[in-house]
Amino acid sequence: MEKKDVIAVLEHIAILLELKGENPFKSRAYTNGARILKAREESIGELVDTGKLGEIKGIGKALADKITTLITNGSLPYYENLKAEFPATLFGLLRIPGMGSKKIKILYDQMGIASLIDLETACRENRIAGLTGFGEKTQEKILQGIDFIKQHEGQHLYFSALAVAGKMITALKQHPKIIRVEMAGSLRRAKEVVKDVDIVASVDDSSRQEVMDFFVSQGDVESIVAHGITKSSIIVSNGLQVDLRLVSNTVFPFALHHFTGSKEHNTAMRREAKKHGYKMNEYGLFTEADRSLVCQDEKEIFAALGMGYIPPELREDRGEIEAALENTLPVLIEKNDLCGILHNHTTWSDGSNSLEEMANACRAMGMSYLGIADHSQAAQYANGLTPARLQQQAQAIAELNKNFTDFRIFHGTECDILSDGSLDFPDEVLAQLDYVVVSVHSKLEMSETEATERIIKAMQNPFVKILAHPTGRILLGRKGYPLNYKEIFAAAVENNVVIEINANPYRYDLDWRYIRQAKEAGVLLSINPDAHKISGLADMLSAVGIARKGWLTKDDVLNTKSLDEITAFFAAKNGK
Repeated sequence: MEKKDVIAVLEHIAILLELKGENPFKSRAYTNGARILKAREESIGELVDTGKLGEIKGIGKALADKITTLITNGSLPYYENLKAEFPATLFGLLRIPGMGSKKIKILYDQMGIASLIDLETACRENRIAGLTGFGEKTQEKILQGIDFIKQHEGQHLYFSALAVAGKMITALKQHPKIIRVEMAGSLRRAKEVVKDVDIVASVDDSSRQEVMDFFVSQGDVESIVAHGITKSSIIVSNGLQVDLRLVSNTVFPFALHHFTGSKEHNTAMRREAKKHGYKMNEYGLFTEADRSLVCQDEKEIFAALGMGYIPPELREDRGEIEAALENTLPVLIEKNDLCGILHNHTTWSDGSNSLEEMANACRAMGMSYLGIADHSQAAQYANGLTPARLQQQAQAIAELNKNFTDFRIFHGTECDILSDGSLDFPDEVLAQLDYVVVSVHSKLEMSETEATERIIKAMQNPFVKILAHPTGRILLGRKGYPLNYKEIFAAAVENNVVIEINANPYRYDLDWRYIRQAKEAGVLLSINPDAHKISGLADMLSAVGIARKGWLTKDDVLNTKSLDEITAFFAAKNGK
């Protein structure tokens, strides 16, 4: 069992205890245990094997024993017995945004609702609105939540699918009969959510069966959907389907292009090929004599059609083919273009690592600067800083900066945008900071006009430099609040405010479709991890694919600036 699996069990136990009506302190012990484990950098195996688990503040002996049993045996009788007391379908209700264990307990105890189907039926029959603590608005939100779940059924987050694909491709590369192997599909195009993983590999015909047998026998395979010699499909432990297609090495470039897609891009490419007298499909680029051109890789395919190479992230039929024909494709941003990491949290608010630990980790990544932006005072749930504590933090950062000659910690805040668009700190406090990040954390239910006006008012403050997670969305969990993007982008340009691409893999907010619109409007963007611990810093690198998908170049991104350049940029905050 991995740490994430143990955390999931602890969180599930806490919910089960709440459903049973147990003492809330008992449930809270498991919730706190899960939170503590999330904050630790060590693996769960290391914590158990070294005996450190029982020494961690907040994890008592009873909880440590249960975790050890879970790790040792792969199961926990206490947990299994608790689960047996409730229908398995009941926990599907937790997927509905805003639906917690208290509401589920009411629905189950008073109405016997034990599944999403039961709940949807009850809502559509108007039987939920009359329950204490619900009402018509809640009933409508539940239906909206169920519709959201249906729309995203069977989808998986980019980062979790990427981990599965990486592990599988690593295994396939070690097989001696594999010639070439690459990831394809929507994952290669850096879509923020995907339905499956596509892999294309080339082999000799005589090796197909051997390679496919190897593929379906991997350790993480839960079930085999199909097992052929040209295509096999498996389901891995997290429910994700992985498809492997085997082709000859001469066909490989064409198959890789075709199965990378998108469908719209492929259709447009076939039209372009037809203009040149070719027929194009996954097997080749064919002449009238039905003979395929020889292309060693995808670049040669595009070149044969008089086009520049189109990076996979752009293959959505959104103008990339026209740009490739006109030689106007942008030189997309690369991971090594990034020079610093902005918008990060520490133990001063709700982070898990100290200022010094975050700075050292940032330097170890080869970065030149770190931007700290702990929460402001309104975020009491996140231990938000008061002006007095903010001043103390400034002194701590100044002391740390004395140790550096080629690195700097920038002192900022993630300042809450209040419901009327005003900021959580007065200007005299903001003026003391190196930079100011603003974001919405409360009252998310606004109309498009209200939400837009709220954010624009915040951006008009002369000290604001970055608008963070601009729509508030949670992938597969919550839609972002409605905004007039044209007005937001215009206000960002007018007020010299950078818009964040939040690299938290559960957000990727701003959406890639709007990233390109922001770029075209003249907005400067920043790829920020919103890291709450050291391991979160690396999220910034994974989000580069999302930035590329939005057609961003190095010059479009704030944190590609050198230390001297960004120091000057922040120093100009009063010169808007």
